[in-house]
Amino acid sequence: MLVFEIPIAVTPDDIDENNHVNNVVFLRWVYEVALAHWNACADASMQSNYGWVATRHELDYRREALLGDPIIARTWIGAVDSRRFERHTEIVRTSDRAVLARGRTYWCLMSKSTGKITRIPPEMTALFADYMMVAPTAAAADAAAALVG
Repeated sequence: MLVFEIPIAVTPDDIDENNHVNNVVFLRWVYEVALAHWNACADASMQSNYGWVATRHELDYRREALLGDPIIARTWIGAVDSRRFERHTEIVRTSDRAVLARGRTYWCLMSKSTGKITRIPPEMTALFADYMMVAPTAAAADAAAALVG
């Protein structure tokens, strides 16, 4: 299983009255790594036709982040069904590999033309197959094989 990562820069605006990164900022980072992963995997047509809507967030805060901390956000895909992806995220301080937060978010696919939740096509599931904790459905595996040739 692959894990997608992006670097995170802690800015002065991320720091709250307790002199550490505000919890809401961690949620923003969860969104940013999910969006970056989508943009890295999906082609321009998919990006123009679809978007993702979060239906549930769970975040466990384990350690504080401070201004100047070197951080990465890591994400991978958990369970997938016809209407949603379960996405896992870790926020990690790279200097000591400490996990600062762990999250799980459920994302539904939205058609940009209708503004409604839509079924996730097998070829889209196939795009993320290497990042999945569990094997994709047989239909997604067939779609992946068709894309390869």
